[in-house]
Amino acid sequence: MSSSSSSAFSSVKLPAGLVRQAREAAQPQRRSVAGQIEYWATLGRIAEETGLTVQEAREAIARYDAAARHAEAAADPVDAIEARFLAAESSGRLAQAVRQTVLDNRSKSPAARRAA
Repeated sequence: MSSSSSSAFSSVKLPAGLVRQAREAAQPQRRSVAGQIEYWATLGRIAEETGLTVQEAREAIARYDAAARHAEAAADPVDAIEARFLAAESSGRLAQAVRQTVLDNRSKSPAARRAA
């Protein structure tokens, strides 16, 4: 198998502490330990090669991952919803939408009307 094949794998020794940190970080993201380390490596490579901040690199990866999931999601609407959610979360649109919804709901509440 050639080294340029995307399915070629190599084994490396990593510090136990890094593997433990990757395991802890991987669980909430539903990634494998190897997937988490690959994500960190990709994030670092993008930041280093492009001069992007870590946040900008995270957003670029999230957009790339969302586009890849979108291509797969045509057959699974739950994946499509998750992809949109993750894209909104990584861009900050989710937090902005939640804040706006809370403000809208506060303005509609009876207590707010009585206080006005």
